[in-house]
Amino acid sequence: MASKRKVGSQCRAFWVSVLLLASISAIVAIAVIQDRWREKEYKYGIVVDSGSSRSSVYLYSWPGDKQNQTGVVTQVINCRVAGKGISDMKVEEKADLASWESFRVCMKNISREIPAHKHQTTPLYLGATAGMRLLHETDQKRSDEILQSLREFLGAQPFKFEDASILTGQEEGLYGWVTANYLKGNFLERNLWNTLVRPSGAQTVGSMDLGGASTQLAFAVDRELKGEDYLPIRLYGYDYNIYSHSYLCYGKNEAEKQILDSIIQASTDLSYILNPCYPEGFNVTLRASDIYNSPCTKRPANLTSDQEFFFVGAPDTDKCGQRVRTLFDFQKCTQEDCSFNGVQQPPVKGAFMAYAGFFFTARALLLNGSSELDQFNSSLREFCHTHWSNLQVSRPWISARYLRTYCYSAHYVFTLLAHGYKFNSDSWKHITFQEKIKNTSVGWSLGYMLGMSNSIPSEAMEVLPMSSPLFAGLIFLFSALIIVTVVFLFIMLIRTCY
Repeated sequence: MASKRKVGSQCRAFWVSVLLLASISAIVAIAVIQDRWREKEYKYGIVVDSGSSRSSVYLYSWPGDKQNQTGVVTQVINCRVAGKGISDMKVEEKADLASWESFRVCMKNISREIPAHKHQTTPLYLGATAGMRLLHETDQKRSDEILQSLREFLGAQPFKFEDASILTGQEEGLYGWVTANYLKGNFLERNLWNTLVRPSGAQTVGSMDLGGASTQLAFAVDRELKGEDYLPIRLYGYDYNIYSHSYLCYGKNEAEKQILDSIIQASTDLSYILNPCYPEGFNVTLRASDIYNSPCTKRPANLTSDQEFFFVGAPDTDKCGQRVRTLFDFQKCTQEDCSFNGVQQPPVKGAFMAYAGFFFTARALLLNGSSELDQFNSSLREFCHTHWSNLQVSRPWISARYLRTYCYSAHYVFTLLAHGYKFNSDSWKHITFQEKIKNTSVGWSLGYMLGMSNSIPSEAMEVLPMSSPLFAGLIFLFSALIIVTVVFLFIMLIRTCY
């Protein structure tokens, strides 16, 4: 009889122990689920990047449960719209028809990448940059008409169209900085650990963007610096002070037109113009309408729009460099912290990412990633004095239209960075010429979408699979069960012993 009671007590003790372990396991499981479990469902966002020379449509995606985390957005597709930039619309009807058709093709391609049931919740934005900023200054009526036509077209798409607007140069620079650091995962979420270990946040990289009509510089600076080019922002609970400045008319294409104008003005024979920035063996005929077609280059009164110029490559590195330097007014700076044209700029420090035109120029010089200042300069000279036929053979991926420009462009990048932004032989080593991060293009468009959709919170956020009351209720239930089980087990042990 005593043996049966002993066995019964052991059985009860066994099952009570099992119940105790199960309750503890349940609490641990609930805590892990609340902290780790995520729903495998993706969200999408679309941005139309309307630059001065072309438009591109970007589709981004990210896990819905990680919407507020850093570094999780990826680029699904980049559809390039055929033709010129939107700032050239409302001039030639035939060209406009081709552009609208290409826009429709891109939208169809984007639609196929997004599940149909998510179309209506996918935000769609259009941001126009320097090309439209220039047009807005000279012809606001046409600028407004172009944007209105785009709003009507995009509003008719099956997506959640938000707006089509012109970005300021400062915004373009800031959003580029956000994109670069977001993709690199540099934005820490402020929690207890990061607050103790990284009270000021992680190190960020500076951003340099070279577009067709403007160039942007943006980087984090000390918080006490103030002025019109400084933007205080708060991301994931951390404060940043960003210097962001845009130079209108200093994009790659507009600067080239100014160089060509300078060469034309110095020439006595317009039917045979020696161009020190063109390679040997190259020649091209350009019309005045190709060069004098924006506020950055005003056509001289003695030239008609159909005037033709015959340029012949006569490479001379020193003369080309001198022509490029005439674009910059370094004498206007009255203080040490100044770039050019009288623009105040704090000293560059830390790592920088140079993308868009900067990257393509470095790639044309066969430079990848980082380089030294002297290496860039020597590669520049080698490129400029390579025969046109050899350039075409050694760089088959570059079309002739762009290949002819890279001697000038290399001089321009060197002058802008070394003499304008004041990168020296030490700081130049920290510049990375880069096109993409994790297969996602570096540019302002991703940062713009994140900012407009509030996908980057100002404060650290948690996206939890359970509501707080449910989580607290389950924890209370299983904690109570553990207490009851422990008490019951204690009573049983006392009875067994006595």
